[in-house]
Amino acid sequence: MSRALREAGIAERVVHSGQHYDHAMSGRFLEELGIAIDANLEAGSGSHAQQTAQIMSRFETYLAGLVTPTDAILVYGDTNSTVAAALVAAKLHVPLVHVEAGLRSYNRRMPEEVNRVVTDHLSQLLFCSSEQGQTNLAREGLTEGVHVTGDVMFDAFRHFSSRITPGATAARILGEARTGFVLMTLHRPSNTDDPTFLPRLRTVLGRIDMPVIWPVHPRFRAAVEAADLPAHVHRIEPVGYFEMLDLLDGCGHVITDSGGLQKEAYWARRACITLRDETEWVETLEGCWNVLANLDDNVPALLARTPKTEWTPQYGDGQACARIARLLRDGVERRS
Repeated sequence: MSRALREAGIAERVVHSGQHYDHAMSGRFLEELGIAIDANLEAGSGSHAQQTAQIMSRFETYLAGLVTPTDAILVYGDTNSTVAAALVAAKLHVPLVHVEAGLRSYNRRMPEEVNRVVTDHLSQLLFCSSEQGQTNLAREGLTEGVHVTGDVMFDAFRHFSSRITPGATAARILGEARTGFVLMTLHRPSNTDDPTFLPRLRTVLGRIDMPVIWPVHPRFRAAVEAADLPAHVHRIEPVGYFEMLDLLDGCGHVITDSGGLQKEAYWARRACITLRDETEWVETLEGCWNVLANLDDNVPALLARTPKTEWTPQYGDGQACARIARLLRDGVERRS
């Protein structure tokens, strides 16, 4: 997106909220993708209310200190950073642009769902990854400023996939170059904060007859390190973006509760099991490329399945960023 903005002649200031402050979860990605940060609010962790309030206060102070006012505030996705910046934009009457607008899981117990709904209803421009997002917004009476652009993550996936060294990451972890392993990531509090989840997961993993590579989220690290996992489960530190693309390229299956990895698994044409009751990325469920499950389901049997349909493109053609940049440029020119 930053590259597309530059090519469209739009000046960008990148503000890092500090919501993710672990280097493995933040700094490493910024370095690999060549993203330069203009300001880091260093909000850190805390409850949802504490973190959102910290970001709001510090972002408002940052905007007040700018010599040149901003024409618009662009936010991505559904994090606390997203909704905090959206609220500041609304209070300061700065146009708000939401990338990944219109996603709905229809589970208000998910903090992300609340963040999405609030941000969408405060935005003047809403860029949807698919027609489903546009439909969801229309149901809520949001039709002005809505555009189906495709998914910016798909742009990144296509652009950076050519930079991986196939098999290198798995060989480093498993001690040999091999494919067909299971790639697993878990981070949602609905799973990691449940004291029964890890013991039940351990039982399920014991029934899987292939290597499992598990980059462990910092939130879950202490509990996982204390667990007696089966020998074929390789728990590792979080990996960088290129290493994750490499693991996706080599794996046979994905187990996750991440929204982003569901999409990336689909783009890599890998069958995915999502350990959640619902997903906002409903298109990935078509043909059973992605299935929703819990630990009481027969996960090994789900791993043995094959998708029921041929793979078809989802979430655009890899040109979402260019479309968004053109729409932003046209909007700025109309206001000037």
